[in-house]
Amino acid sequence: MNSAATLLPDTGEPGFGVYVHWPFCAAKCPYCDFNSHVRHKPVDQPRFAAAFLREMETMRRMSGPKTVTSIFLGGGTPSLMDPATVSAILDGIARHWHVPDGIEVTMEANPSSVEATRFRGYRDTGVNRVSLGVQALNDADLRFLGRLHDVADALQAIRLARDIFPRMSFDLIYARPNQTVEAWEAELTEAISYAVDHLSLYQLTIEEGTPFYGLHKAGKLIVPDGDQSAALYEATQEITARHSMPAYEVSNHARPGAESRHNLTYWRYGDYAGIGPGAHGRLTRGRNKIATSTERRPETWLEQVEREGHGMIDQDVLGFEEQADELLLMGLRLREGVDLARWQQLSGRDPDPIREERLLEHGFIERLGNSRLRCTPSGMLILDAVVADLAC
Repeated sequence: MNSAATLLPDTGEPGFGVYVHWPFCAAKCPYCDFNSHVRHKPVDQPRFAAAFLREMETMRRMSGPKTVTSIFLGGGTPSLMDPATVSAILDGIARHWHVPDGIEVTMEANPSSVEATRFRGYRDTGVNRVSLGVQALNDADLRFLGRLHDVADALQAIRLARDIFPRMSFDLIYARPNQTVEAWEAELTEAISYAVDHLSLYQLTIEEGTPFYGLHKAGKLIVPDGDQSAALYEATQEITARHSMPAYEVSNHARPGAESRHNLTYWRYGDYAGIGPGAHGRLTRGRNKIATSTERRPETWLEQVEREGHGMIDQDVLGFEEQADELLLMGLRLREGVDLARWQQLSGRDPDPIREERLLEHGFIERLGNSRLRCTPSGMLILDAVVADLAC
């Protein structure tokens, strides 16, 4: 696969993405509810790579011929893959769909020194964007979050990624226990000094089924309350905007032109093929959109693919109303907002004028001409409520 350094510009269209899920991690973080699994024996990477390629064949039959606009290798920890495994996956995508030179090819990575040494191999396979799971810039909070790296490892991985990949992003988690606005402002300002053009900044959420959930329920883990969380969020918006990295989505910040093309496909409600254990997809077939999901347990998925050619456990046909709700849910996360004509075409109606007027009066939404609707900064703080109100 060609590893062009110059990325194609964003056209503003939803596009077609391919998501590949590598489900394995070296350790399970206590806040994580993603489909990630720890295995104490080496993973049979050639066998899994062959299964990815078989499932691609099924997804290609479902999607029909498409031009890929982005590829995302997520997890789990994709940077535990050998470069040869990544190369086989990317070559397989290029055999099944049309992959132009210069599309965005992202890999998630953890900043341990062992994985960072693989970066040049990944770059040679065609990966041109890396997303690093840094999560914090102090060692005490990294230990609290269950991360295997320290700050020195993180900074080394950032430097290496900046040298090797045309584009680089990293994640931070804020609204951590006892975190003050002042401490977060200092940490975020430091992070921006290391960033190239993109940051993903997530508030710590307590997800059911995680170790943090049990601690929180027992009163042993206290996270910031609503007012403090709002203050941290507002400080995040102010600092990133001041440093020319404004939010283009609730939790994602970029210099103009450096937005994640793949994630924009999700938020613009484009199609994407989801491949691998626990992957989700959205594929248009005629006038229908099919929501796909695959078996979560890696070994069970692997056996099903080898037996049936895919690991899918659900293929749900989404009605127009369901598609309209998903379009609204995803699009209102974006600073560019929702394409109203597309929403009206799917839903068969205009937004309820009384509900819209109430939200406008309270300053939670705004119109962009006659074509788009978006949340204001204050509306982003209550995004779920705004979406629920407009979807009724």
